[in-house]
Amino acid sequence: MGVITYTDDLTSPIPPSRLFKALVLDSHNLIPKLMPQAIKSIDFIQGNGGPGSIRQVNFAEGSPISSIKNRIDEVNEESYYYKYTVIEGDALAEKLEFIVHEVQFEPTPEGGSKNKMTTNYHTKGDILFTEEEIKAGKEKVLGMYKVAEAYLLQNPDAYA
Repeated sequence: MGVITYTDDLTSPIPPSRLFKALVLDSHNLIPKLMPQAIKSIDFIQGNGGPGSIRQVNFAEGSPISSIKNRIDEVNEESYYYKYTVIEGDALAEKLEFIVHEVQFEPTPEGGSKNKMTTNYHTKGDILFTEEEIKAGKEKVLGMYKVAEAYLLQNPDAYA
């Protein structure tokens, strides 16, 4: 098994507390509302959102992926840190054992946030995972982030 690691650093005018609440604590409610063309629903099938919980993301009809299951590994509301693992689903296909995502939101002096996202792709055996496949996955995650950020900018009282 190989591990391919990618890190993205983003800045946002939104404070870390609001981003964390929207993108982590309430994403199962917010994201399907903001992106119904992509995400049909996000359901907890085990637990209530804390470490060890399993949630299933169901994608909209016509998507090349029908669903994935994520295991929540860590949620730290004080430091705005979140870690979860994609453990099952079409996104893994024949190439990946699992995918680990870590997100850290930090405040900036201007009142916004600096957000570091690290993804570790754990491949099966000696299988290669292409740059294009990684880029496609990153674009989906960043797209969801940008949609939530735009919503928070338009709704300054949401998740305040």
